[in-house]
Amino acid sequence: MIHNGIDQYKKEVGMMNLEKVIKEREYISTKSFPVPDNELLLRFEQLYTGAVNDVLREHCLLSQALPNRIVPLREYRTVAGFAFTIKSAPNAVITGEMAFRTEMLDAMHENAFVIWDSSKDEKATLWGGVMTATAKGKGIKAACLDGGIRDTHQILEADFPVFYKYRISNGSLGRCLITHYQTVLQIDDVTIRPGDVLLGDIDGVLVVPRDIAYAVLVRAEEIRENEKKIFGWVRDGETVQSITEKGGYF
Repeated sequence: MIHNGIDQYKKEVGMMNLEKVIKEREYISTKSFPVPDNELLLRFEQLYTGAVNDVLREHCLLSQALPNRIVPLREYRTVAGFAFTIKSAPNAVITGEMAFRTEMLDAMHENAFVIWDSSKDEKATLWGGVMTATAKGKGIKAACLDGGIRDTHQILEADFPVFYKYRISNGSLGRCLITHYQTVLQIDDVTIRPGDVLLGDIDGVLVVPRDIAYAVLVRAEEIRENEKKIFGWVRDGETVQSITEKGGYF
């Protein structure tokens, strides 16, 4: 009877239909925008992550900001790009790493915002001076590492926006291995898909799903104009009650 039960369990598991969950989890949007990509990114760069995050809340998306352990190297104004995703993990293996890394770098494209999931690595650096020079030469907008960086002076001198978790002199070879690129990432409760719009500023990095990016942009621009009015009312000395009655907020 026990063996029969095990056999039935294996049969049921074998028949499990995962097509729907795979489609949902691994979905990558190819949606185009009603404006050129460069215009879309430029307009996002006139905003700030707080305003855009408030719009995402209106869409019931409350987990779009990357964890606060990821911080800007400088006090950046907003930079925007399209997510280029990378996944690595701690690993002693070196064989094949440089060939795969070369393939990945060749695939990086202009206007990319690199987002790198290190699988909680605490020992290696994912980004340094040569990676910065390479990325800048390819027209990449920024890099966000849930992991380590090094050659920090070189990154600063290049004036290239980097968001990171920690700094350490350890290199990556022999400590971690790149396993995937341009795949769906899950960093804590934030899902990042290749082609999503990423925004970074002094307050961190925010993920805007590609399918709603243009609608979010337009609404965030409305909020920016509304806030100009609110700041004007505050400067004019109007009361909190008066500002609230006119639709203002604090």
